[in-house]
Amino acid sequence: MKKYGKDILVIIFGSFLFALAVNLFVIPNDLGEGGVTGVAIIAYYLFKWSPGIVNFTLNSILLIIGYKFLSKQMIVYTIIAVFFNSLFLHLTESWTIYSDELFVNVIFGGVFAGVGIGLIIRVGGTTAGSTILAKLTNKYLGWSISYGLLFFDLLVVFASFFLIKAEGVMLTIIMLYVGTKVMEFVIEGVNPKKAVTIISSHPTEIADQVNEQLNRGVTVLSGHGYYTKDEKEILYIIINKQEVVKLKKIVKQTDENAFITIHDVRDVFGEGFIHLSKA
Repeated sequence: MKKYGKDILVIIFGSFLFALAVNLFVIPNDLGEGGVTGVAIIAYYLFKWSPGIVNFTLNSILLIIGYKFLSKQMIVYTIIAVFFNSLFLHLTESWTIYSDELFVNVIFGGVFAGVGIGLIIRVGGTTAGSTILAKLTNKYLGWSISYGLLFFDLLVVFASFFLIKAEGVMLTIIMLYVGTKVMEFVIEGVNPKKAVTIISSHPTEIADQVNEQLNRGVTVLSGHGYYTKDEKEILYIIINKQEVVKLKKIVKQTDENAFITIHDVRDVFGEGFIHLSKA
C-alpha cells in the first residue's frame, strides 16, 4: 500500500512538471506538442479553449476506447495521471516566466516534459492519448509501439504547421527529441544495463574471468551450431554500461574469434541489481 501511495505522488509531480512545460515554455513561444496535448494546444491557438479541459475530454474518450489494452493497475494510474495533468494544465494556465531566448525555452520545455512523462511511465502509468492509439495500431496494423507513438506525435505536430509555421515545427521537433532523451534517462536511470551474449570455444575461461574481474554472475545456456551441429555453451551476462569495455577486453584476451552480441536492458531485478520486492 505504501508503494502505491508513493507511485501516486510521483504521478502527481510528473503531471505538474508536464503542465509547466506546456504553459511556461510551449504556448508562450507559439510551439506545438505531440499527441493529445498537441491537439489541445491547437484548439487553444484557434479558439482559446482551455488546454486542460480539452486534454481531459479527449483523453477520457481514448481511455474508454482503449481501456482493455491496459492492465488494471495501469488503468488506475493513467486515470490519475490524466486527471492531474488536465487539472494542472488548467490551474497553471496563467503562469508565466520571462525569457526571450527561444532556444532556451525549447530546451527547458523538452526537459520539463521529458522528466514529467518519464516519472509517470517509470511507476507504471501512462498519459493515455498517443499511448492508447499506438497500442491500437500495434494490435490491428502490426506497428511497433514506438513507431505508433512517433507517428501520432509527428502527425499532430505537422497538423499545427499553419499555426506555428515552419520554424515553429522545426523547434517543436527539437523539443520533442530533447524530451524523448530526457524521458529515457528518467526511465532507465543514470546507469543503464547491458545484456551480453557470448559464444566462444573457451566459455569456462571467460566465465572465470568475468566472475573474478567484474564480480558478475554468468548464466550458461546449451546450444549447437545449425550447420555443424557442434554443441556449444552460450554465456549470458548482465553488466553495467561502464563494464562493457572491460568485458570486451576479457573476451579478446581469451578468444579473439568469439561471437558477442550486446543489448540494451531497461529493467534488471535480482541478486546484484534491484531486489524484486522494491520494483
